[in-house]
Amino acid sequence: MALKKLVNFSPLFAITVFVALVALLLKFYPKFNSQQKLFTAEQLALHNGTNDSLPILLGILGSVFDVTKGKSHYGPGGGYNHFAGRDASRAFVSGNFTGDGLTDSLHGLSSTEVKGVVEWREFYIRTYTYVGKLVGRYYDSQGNATKYLKGVEAKAARGAQLLEKQKKEEAKQPSCNSRWSQDEGGEVWCDVGFPRLVQRPLEIALTGKMSKRCACFTEDQLGQGGLETYEGCDFLSSRCRV
Repeated sequence: MALKKLVNFSPLFAITVFVALVALLLKFYPKFNSQQKLFTAEQLALHNGTNDSLPILLGILGSVFDVTKGKSHYGPGGGYNHFAGRDASRAFVSGNFTGDGLTDSLHGLSSTEVKGVVEWREFYIRTYTYVGKLVGRYYDSQGNATKYLKGVEAKAARGAQLLEKQKKEEAKQPSCNSRWSQDEGGEVWCDVGFPRLVQRPLEIALTGKMSKRCACFTEDQLGQGGLETYEGCDFLSSRCRV
C-alpha cells in the first residue's frame, strides 16, 4: 500500500516541485535582468578590436553589443571598424565615418533618419549579443533611459506614423512607371493616365525637405492645381523623358 501511495503521489509531487521551481525563477529573473553591465566611454573604447583578448563592442543609441563574430567587418582593417569601441549612432544614417561624424548625437536629423537609426538598433538586437548600456547621452549612471533617448524613440515613432500616412495618401494616386539606362537616360510613363510631378506634402516633416513624385492623372484631373508637366513632354503624352 505504501508503494502504491508513493506511485500515485509522484506525478503530483513532480508538478508541485515544477511549479515551485518556476516560481523561484520568476522571483529572481527580474532582479537578474535589471543588472545590466554599464560602460563608460573610456571602457567601451578599449573594445575596438585592437586587443585580441577583449571582445569587439559597439554602441548604438546607448545600447552596447558584442560584434566579435563579425570580426572581419568590425576588427582592424574591416569596413565597419569605425563603429567599434564607440557609439557612432549618427553615422549609421549620415554616412559620415570621420571626425565629428562619429558621434552619438542625432541633433538636426529628420524623423525618417532617426527612425533609420532605431531600425539599425533593432538589427543589432536580432543579429548580435546585447551586453549592456553606455552611460552618457542615452542612459544615466544607474542605467535608466534619459529624456534624450525617450525623445529619440518618440521622434522615430512619429516618423513611422507619417511614413505610413504618406504611403496611404500616395496609394490613392497611382505612381508612374519608370526606368533608366546609361545609354537612353530616364523615362516615366503611365499605363492609364498622364505623368505629372506632384509635391509630397508630408516630406518636410519626414525629411526636412520638400520633394516631388511622379503620379498618373486622368485627363479630367489635369486641371487641378499643383501638377507639373515634365519639360519637353506633350500635355497629353503618356510617356515622358526625364
